[in-house]
Amino acid sequence: MASSTSFLSLTICILFLSHVCFAQLEQQQRWTLQGQDQQQQQQPRLRARTECNINSLTAQEPNRRFESEAGVTEFWERNDELECAGVEAFRKTIQPRGLLLPYYTNAPQLIYIVQGRGIQGTVIPGCAETYETELQGGRGQEGSGRRFLDRHQKVRRFQQGDILALPAGVAHWSYNDGEEPIVTVSLVDTSNHANQLDENFRKFFLAGNPQRGQQSYGRREQQRQQGKQEGQQGQSQKGQQGSRGQGQQQQSGNIFSGFDEETLADAFNVDVETVRNLQGQNDERGTIVRAEKFQVITPRREQEEEEAEEEEGRGRYNGLEETFCTMRLVHNIGNPSRADVFNPRGGRISHVNSQKLPILNFLQLSAERGVLYRNAIKAPHWNTNSHNVIYIIRGSGRIQVVGNRGKSVFDGEVRKGQLIVVPQNFAVVKKAGNEGLDWVGFRTNDNAMSSQLAGKVSAIRALPEEVLMNSYDISRDEARKLKFNRDETTVFSPRSRD
Repeated sequence: MASSTSFLSLTICILFLSHVCFAQLEQQQRWTLQGQDQQQQQQPRLRARTECNINSLTAQEPNRRFESEAGVTEFWERNDELECAGVEAFRKTIQPRGLLLPYYTNAPQLIYIVQGRGIQGTVIPGCAETYETELQGGRGQEGSGRRFLDRHQKVRRFQQGDILALPAGVAHWSYNDGEEPIVTVSLVDTSNHANQLDENFRKFFLAGNPQRGQQSYGRREQQRQQGKQEGQQGQSQKGQQGSRGQGQQQQSGNIFSGFDEETLADAFNVDVETVRNLQGQNDERGTIVRAEKFQVITPRREQEEEEAEEEEGRGRYNGLEETFCTMRLVHNIGNPSRADVFNPRGGRISHVNSQKLPILNFLQLSAERGVLYRNAIKAPHWNTNSHNVIYIIRGSGRIQVVGNRGKSVFDGEVRKGQLIVVPQNFAVVKKAGNEGLDWVGFRTNDNAMSSQLAGKVSAIRALPEEVLMNSYDISRDEARKLKFNRDETTVFSPRSRD
């Protein structure tokens, strides 16, 4: 009788545990499906406002430059290709001991660290101030004999090869505590659903007195249309517009500069002189200022990497999902040991998507880091669900891009510092020059996919021989060579023709 009771109890326990496990799995699957449905609903909105009329592509360097006290900001003018992709791009150089003043943008942003190392902080609304820094000589409520504790939100370390993911409307700053300049290249997805304004890229600075040209870059089409409208209007209307234009030119400061001094003094409970400093009056240092004394405590880089590896090892859904406040914003794609594809004779490819960096699911963006050795080839392919904005980091090479009518829209040499847009579904192939070719590609989908035209995992190899023979009017032997002569994946080593 006792054994029967024990068996019955054990059976009930097993049934209960099985029910709980299945319920958790069902809930997890429901979350996953909801997330996929949400992405599918959002995806058409992401690019619905862009127009693509691409007859030719260009590889360009930045053509607008703004200097600050401790660095430089360079912008790519928004051309037809960037207009098609619905993005804008810029490059920053921060000198040692340089501080990039806190600002936020109207659209999500991916930043790639081309060179250098430093620290970066974000201000996420509603998140706790979980970091403390002891400062000497400060004023504290606990007595003048003690050190003052400064509390602030999380600070992260970054280095060459890192991707930084920043949501729209999240203020952030960066500081160069290294010995060499920091060089970054950034992509801003202005057609993302998170941007409910127009497609102009807007920066909102919390400090300093930025130049007027750095705050908003309108599209050339809007400027042309504005010029036409001004040409058609009367002289009196022109005068009114001129007055408004002068007012806009005067409003070139940070977001505090537009508020009344007394109102800000009451809001912060400080004196008017402090408010004037807050507004950046008479501050001509630009958006990157020199900060010789800078005391902020940050975790060791090794500790952050260990935590990231543990998170990846747990998988994406573990029952204890990270909150928005604790989400990782940094992922390294420059480390060769982390490459997703490696050919010792050709090069390597690394990717970061929402599987590796979950916050990219909110940004709907991802990135690729590629390295080709001398004369190596990245397999010809097309991007099935995203545009690809390519920035050349080092070396040179040849890129060819073909549109839907079989017409070449780009066939030329690219070099360090240039940017080129490859629209969705356009076929592209890269071949490195004698110095090799390194690049970073920003993609407008959090799980960007591509389909190869040649190689071991290509569309050609997946087709039956009969289809190839009749499609190209070739023999069976030629069809087999077409399918199997290149047995490498994604990155091809230099090889002489048979």
